[in-house]
Amino acid sequence: MSAKRVTVGLERLRGDPALLRGRRYALLTNQAAVTADLVPSWRALDASGGELARLFAPEHGLWGVAQDMEAVGGGVEDGLGVPVVSLYGTSAATLAPGRADLEGIDALVVDLPDVGCRYYTFAATMAHAMAACEAAGVEVVVCDRPNPIGGVALEGGPVEPGCRSFVSALPVPVRHGMTLGELALLLRAERHPDLALAVLACAGWRRDAWWDETGLPWVAPSPNMPALLTATIYPGACLVEATNLSEGRGTTRPFQLAGAPWLDGEALAARLNALEPPGVRFRPTRFRPEFGKHAGSVCGGVEWHVADRLALRPLETGVQLLAAARAQHPEAFAWRREAYEFVADVPAIDLLTGSSAAREAIEGRRDLEELFAAWRASCAGFAASRGAYLLYPAP
Repeated sequence: MSAKRVTVGLERLRGDPALLRGRRYALLTNQAAVTADLVPSWRALDASGGELARLFAPEHGLWGVAQDMEAVGGGVEDGLGVPVVSLYGTSAATLAPGRADLEGIDALVVDLPDVGCRYYTFAATMAHAMAACEAAGVEVVVCDRPNPIGGVALEGGPVEPGCRSFVSALPVPVRHGMTLGELALLLRAERHPDLALAVLACAGWRRDAWWDETGLPWVAPSPNMPALLTATIYPGACLVEATNLSEGRGTTRPFQLAGAPWLDGEALAARLNALEPPGVRFRPTRFRPEFGKHAGSVCGGVEWHVADRLALRPLETGVQLLAAARAQHPEAFAWRREAYEFVADVPAIDLLTGSSAAREAIEGRRDLEELFAAWRASCAGFAASRGAYLLYPAP
């Protein structure tokens, strides 16, 4: 553990609220954006001298109750008397604040707990909000938080134009190794040069520190992100969403599990462990989801057991998992056919990984090692280009 606790951007703004004093502001946040003593963002800024006029909520809603891809409505928050505008409704048009939502607002404070992965939609919500604020002449104030899985390791390739969506909205690798504040600086430079932006950096965080080394409490940012371990494997385990395998939603171990009623977990674990993926072993298991895919049915499957999180390459391992499951059950394995994050005409796996390359490799039409080599080369280029936006020292 770190000898000294990290101070998050919200606590810095609470201590010196000059950016809000005398201004009407909105707050883009959820229940997991808390101070070290567990005060939620909308309460921490009560004494800021500004007027909280509106709350914006990302996917899963202000209180993190809604499941994935579940539309959330707005309303008035009890005890605050201010309207809550959902930025995750029934269509892609709901993903950004409307002009009327920003009417009379001087500043938008963004305090969201990201998990360091391009798919996780909170950073995309911030990106949409930044575009709306630039058009409306509203300043954006980002209260930064540590990247819970560290700011060093990178994985994945870029997003091709035909694969852009809410889960691939950012010009970064899948595992990007940046904080929300750093991403905001990158987005302002590349897309929103006329946006007024202030970033309140964390104090005391280094890029190589994981969440359990910050001295800060973990609060689940969404219903299926209950622990740091979940975030650790999420860059690879999330790929299961793009298939007819259960990713463990509806169980007590979301994303740690992958399986289906027809899957032979013993054989799949043996296949995966024979590949010797770094930092992880797979255990055969059975589970029964209470909701979601295969609800009520016992699934054969595997569970991720992380032994060395620094050696782990979750995205590459996730691709290997899907390739092994497809090779083992070619007649039963299938890609998701339903619309995914408001897109119906592009396979979900392509939206997640940013191109068709991973899907082709999983199907055996492209070499896996060549895919991984291309991703690593892309990450090396990104690592060299992102330096201007980094706020925290490297190890």
